[in-house]
Amino acid sequence: MGGNSSSQQVAQSETPTFFTQEELSKLKSDFETGGVEKVQPLIQNKIKELDKTELNIAVTGETGAGKSTLINAMRGLRSTDEGAAEVGTTETTMEPTGYPHPNLPNVRYWDLPGTGSPQFTAGSYLRKMQFKKYDFFIIVAATRFKENDAKLAKEIKRLGKKFYFVRSKIDADLYAVRKERKTFDENEELEKIRSDCVSTLGKVGIPDPIVFLISSFKQDQYDFVQLIEALEGDLPNIKKRIFVLALPNLSVEIVQKKSELLKKGIWALATISGLVGAIPVPGVSLACDIGILIGAIIQFRKCLGLDDASLQRLANRTGKSMEELKAAAKSPLLGEITPDVIMRIGWGVAVVTVSALELALDIVPVIGSIFGAGSSFLMTFKILRDALKDLTESAERVVRVAFET
Repeated sequence: MGGNSSSQQVAQSETPTFFTQEELSKLKSDFETGGVEKVQPLIQNKIKELDKTELNIAVTGETGAGKSTLINAMRGLRSTDEGAAEVGTTETTMEPTGYPHPNLPNVRYWDLPGTGSPQFTAGSYLRKMQFKKYDFFIIVAATRFKENDAKLAKEIKRLGKKFYFVRSKIDADLYAVRKERKTFDENEELEKIRSDCVSTLGKVGIPDPIVFLISSFKQDQYDFVQLIEALEGDLPNIKKRIFVLALPNLSVEIVQKKSELLKKGIWALATISGLVGAIPVPGVSLACDIGILIGAIIQFRKCLGLDDASLQRLANRTGKSMEELKAAAKSPLLGEITPDVIMRIGWGVAVVTVSALELALDIVPVIGSIFGAGSSFLMTFKILRDALKDLTESAERVVRVAFET
């Protein structure tokens, strides 16, 4: 696979920040030279940029390798859900088919036509598939990887992009072995399959490949989580952020990762709230930008899988009922978000104070200091921080109930 393991480990240990270090330096210098007015458009442009960021993931391999099932699994869907990639169909087209994420449509998985034809040439295939469009490639095989898979990997590497070998349907392999033998060592069997894949790829010119053994139906087992971590680790920060937010909630750890990323954007939203001429909330003396609050809370819910559509998909996948999952969530923020709901969740004191430590997520400290203790900035910051904490705890409870962990 492209990229060495030490650089992957470094990348995986870094949490993506809302702004790059260079952008933070520019914010600080612009504030020092031009004040708040100069900072506001930079922050607004950054939020727009994040909203427009696209991630395109190509999934290729022979027909029947399990590409569609993997695409559905990565989007938290079953084959019967609306928007799911069709599984078990014969490929009749040479056109890539794009499948947007149900909540974050800027994340798209592309099912590329099979590579099994004897006339296959990697260069012409990638040109037809619009190679430049994709951020990385997942090469899927259900049995052995073939020469065409290796040719494709070499060409992808030559053109400067990442690729990942995925050996699918591992659960079916183990089931077949279990039917054949009364006793066997599952780990030993997995290592045999892995060694066979590595050996086959080695013979056709891919030295020391990393192969992920997965079942798209048992995402908490085998190498599914390791695959996700590898994909995430190799992406640049802004793409890494959207990739993580688009992951299905397979574990409490994924929920916590999403929460950390969302937390890093709160100060930017609060800064805009502090600058745009906030509207007082009825019954509350402090002003707050209600539109920013409502929009952010709805986005938190979607990213954390707590909107009704996401909960229904999770219920379908895990065999739980919507009632069970909603009972586990028990958050006042799951219904319609109105100014009254925001009032109820918000505050026990008339003047909000937020410590420097709470602000130091990835914020230039001077940004926080431009607003007073009773400002819209601090009110928005506190409400969004508390709302995110509440929704994160709800999402963690939902995951525990859904997967009975």
